Amino acid sequence: MRFLAVLAVASVSIGSAQAADFPSRPVTVMVPYAAGGPTDAIARMTAEGMGRALGQQFVVENVTGAGGTLASTRLARSEPDGYTLMVHHIGIATAPALYRKLPFDTKTAFAPIGLISDAPSTVIARADFPANSFPELVAKIKAEKTNLTYAHAGLGASSHLCGTLFQSAIGVQMTTVPYKGNAPILTDLIGKQIDMTCDQTTNTTGPIKEGKVKAYAVTAPKRVAQLPDVATPEEGGLKGFEMSTWHGIYAPKGTPDAVVAKLSEALQKTVTDPTFMDRLSKISTTPASKEDATPEALQKRLISEIDRWDPVIKAAGQFAD
Repeated sequence: MRFLAVLAVASVSIGSAQAADFPSRPVTVMVPYAAGGPTDAIARMTAEGMGRALGQQFVVENVTGAGGTLASTRLARSEPDGYTLMVHHIGIATAPALYRKLPFDTKTAFAPIGLISDAPSTVIARADFPANSFPELVAKIKAEKTNLTYAHAGLGASSHLCGTLFQSAIGVQMTTVPYKGNAPILTDLIGKQIDMTCDQTTNTTGPIKEGKVKAYAVTAPKRVAQLPDVATPEEGGLKGFEMSTWHGIYAPKGTPDAVVAKLSEALQKTVTDPTFMDRLSKISTTPASKEDATPEALQKRLISEIDRWDPVIKAAGQFAD
């Protein structure tokens, strides 16, 4: 017993020593998606802020593939010293339902640092789509069904999840067209090559304001400040269709508590920084509160979202090997 007590004290001392020196070299922040996308943009803003708070460089590395699970797998197998982190969105919570086999347990493989941001999605269509309100859009989809095309950026992407939830809510299956990213979807939507999509405001606010696409609903409990003319689904008569794309930052399981605490403190300084908040506001994204930029809040959100999406995805029968 005495040996175990001494060992525990020694472990705490080592963790405290690591935290005292941390970070003594650059920190790598993995992003599961391509450069230029919303997750990449949020990760770079976050890395910049946390690096400034800790006086060390935070280097963003795009580790793409397998719907975001490649980066997650690498993180789960990384040295738990705080020098390898990952920024991921809601897709980390839907992966357990989407993928039949994962090389890690999403609920236990990571050490959450905290929530970063939250953004609703918008249901948008080509500018000349023949519906002028959300109820008219739903009626048109129910009449046309598979004659209409819905684009998404791959399994687990915000556009895929939003489309799955939307089609489930209205009880209609459209013809889905997978793309390899959000940018080509918007290009084809603006070019009127596809009919519609649903993606986070981080991507869609600009094209909506410029009149390049037609917006029908924002998937939030209330309208967002940057898009005051875009109604909520409930205002259009559809209840239960709410979705937000939240981002969090993670370390590998086993990272010393003192290091996690130091990273979380840097994150809290970042999300409450006026410049960071202003940059997110311009893309209709809400930064996490100081209270939500904590390990406890992120773990709670992760578990609740896994439980929420599991039956939705299984009912849709959309799986990846």
